[in-house]
Amino acid sequence: MSDEPLQLAVLGSATPYPSADNPCSGYLVSGGGARVWVDAGTGTLGPLQRHARLDELDAIWISHLHADHCADLLTAYYGALYADVRLAAPIPLYGPPGTADRLADFLTNTARRSPVESAFAVTELADGHRVHIGPLGLTSRAVDHGMPAFALRVEAGGRSLVYSGDTAPCAALTELAEGCDLLLCEAESPTPEAESGSGPVHHTPEQAGATATVARAARLLVTHVGRAMAPAEAVARAGTRFAGPVAHADPGATFTV
Repeated sequence: MSDEPLQLAVLGSATPYPSADNPCSGYLVSGGGARVWVDAGTGTLGPLQRHARLDELDAIWISHLHADHCADLLTAYYGALYADVRLAAPIPLYGPPGTADRLADFLTNTARRSPVESAFAVTELADGHRVHIGPLGLTSRAVDHGMPAFALRVEAGGRSLVYSGDTAPCAALTELAEGCDLLLCEAESPTPEAESGSGPVHHTPEQAGATATVARAARLLVTHVGRAMAPAEAVARAGTRFAGPVAHADPGATFTV
């Protein structure tokens, strides 16, 4: 076991499609020698390889099945089975119910179902799911996105990182993030309308700040910022509701937790 600290590498943070210099949602969480690809949004497989090959991953974790969070599982499937990668065993893949069938439905082009299980050992998430990936403890909670969706808490060496996935503010996320060292929280909605219940099932920047405050998070990292809003604006708006350090999940950035 390595003494490597808990770290978050941002592979991409754009939504709902990649920009010229920013893939969609994807992160590499590592610590103690273990590596977990968290969300495989469009375009994230490329920058992932700056940190780890597919056959060096210990697991993949997917928050929900919108394409900007999982589309690169399709290209990862081809990479894992039909290129220069040699898997000793299928990569453990934790995702919402239906993950394997969704992949197979897209990849199957004949009467024979694509063998997605040859590339991925799929475990379906449920509220409160817990698993250890080496020294990393992963806890998933069901959150409010209008479809099966999950937030994630990763703990190692007495440090903790929480990722909201996509969700409106909800008790499950606040409870999961209680006392965390770093909260990675989406801030897509450009206006406060979601606070009235009339907006999409996402956080506004202000709500991201409020969630961090109620959860007593030490730091806030806003991500998944809508294209109508500059990241600096999202950071400033989140800072009106959170007194701690706030930053944006810039693609290519690495944070030690």
